[in-house]
Amino acid sequence: MSKVTDLEPKAIWKHFHSLTQIPRPSKKEGRIITFMKEFGEGLGLETLVDEVGNVIIRKPATPGCEHMRGVVLQAHLDMVPQKNEGTAHDFENDPIETIVDGEWLKANGTTLGSDNGIGVAAAMAVLESNALKHGPIEALFTIDEETGMTGAKELKPGLLQGEILLNMDSEDEGELYIGCAGGIDTTGEFSPKLEAVAEGSSAYRLAVKGLKGGHSGLDINLGRGNANKILNTLMLMAADKFGLRLSEIQGGSLRNAIPREAFATVVVPADQAEAFEAFVVDFEAISKEEFKEADGGLSISASIVELPSNVIDAKTQDGLFEAVARCPNGVISMTPDMPDVVETSTNLAIVKSSGDKIIVATLQRSSDDASKARLAENIRQVFTEAGANAYSSGDYPGWKPNVNSPILTTMKKVYADKYGKTPEVKVIHAGLECGILAGAYPHWDMISFGPTIRHPHSPDEKVHIGSVGLFWDYLLATLENIPARN
Repeated sequence: MSKVTDLEPKAIWKHFHSLTQIPRPSKKEGRIITFMKEFGEGLGLETLVDEVGNVIIRKPATPGCEHMRGVVLQAHLDMVPQKNEGTAHDFENDPIETIVDGEWLKANGTTLGSDNGIGVAAAMAVLESNALKHGPIEALFTIDEETGMTGAKELKPGLLQGEILLNMDSEDEGELYIGCAGGIDTTGEFSPKLEAVAEGSSAYRLAVKGLKGGHSGLDINLGRGNANKILNTLMLMAADKFGLRLSEIQGGSLRNAIPREAFATVVVPADQAEAFEAFVVDFEAISKEEFKEADGGLSISASIVELPSNVIDAKTQDGLFEAVARCPNGVISMTPDMPDVVETSTNLAIVKSSGDKIIVATLQRSSDDASKARLAENIRQVFTEAGANAYSSGDYPGWKPNVNSPILTTMKKVYADKYGKTPEVKVIHAGLECGILAGAYPHWDMISFGPTIRHPHSPDEKVHIGSVGLFWDYLLATLENIPARN
């Protein structure tokens, strides 16, 4: 049994441990949906699974609290599947191996799933307990938050009766979130022709590794290296200097994660091999100096491999290198009235060969819908001018802040009374489901909060153990102080 079950509060950690034992990557949530349905039915609570797989579990008010407004506890079931190179882990079949590291809980070479497993576990603990004081509770467990927010988008109006939504998917204890960025995916697809490898060529496997990666919203302002940008810069320069030709490429794996690793198989003329190898060594030194503060683990290598069967045509290669070089990446603008908050950003997430296509996938985020649309249009233009088929998809709205929110007023007072200080009220540069859910339930009064989680969407993900206890106590105190219905 994992040491997780020995942590306090046990009410949350026992459920979180159970979640780590059930594979639940985005779009592969079948087992966790079944588990949650059985969990609710096992408690004798009304449980339903909607058409797309969202699970809803209802718990009546405790005696004497029937007058309180109904609360929806909301968290998402899926997790981001990321692992370090060399880590043997199958996210569709293997449980997460957890490690208690001082004040933090992390995983062994993979993402932990505290995003959003802690929120799910907290809702489960509320549903299970017979010792809590609360009004009517509905727990909403959505699917596919990380790769498309499908669960939130497909949630039907009228399924839930609550008036207040407590989203438990934020990642800083002591902070209350009342707004978030919206997002849109923009993709460029190249259709290369294949050419024979020139005689007298040498082949190399290029590898960019050791970057921290991280959440493409929360960590986008930290100056971390983007493996796709770094690899493309190397290849663009080497194509000019040594006649490098690209055979295949794989950089990044998730649209909402800053790419940590990128790999490519390339060929150069054999008489240029020694000079090319020296160039890669020099390029690594320059790049390590550039990222020594924000991303000190960077490594770049060129390993000799067997000649590939073919390379992509020169025209497509030139277009690809140009598009990735010109494609914006990182912070685009800060919020005018909140200068410490990113307003608009973009992540050059994936560059990969796939059959007869080369796909470049990006994700734009902004709390300003017009800025998001303009940025997506700009990136489509970059791809189109480089010879790619460009399109945007998966557009979802941001969540407009309401500083006069009644639940915000309640939760600020509860926190101040409990901990003797005022919680920070913020807008987050990440996609929360609140904005989408408001489309089906515009009357909901919403807020987002959670424990302290660092480096979500990367194998460095960890959750602060003590903050989980504070989050749990705060949740219970909030449920006890929900105002009465009008």
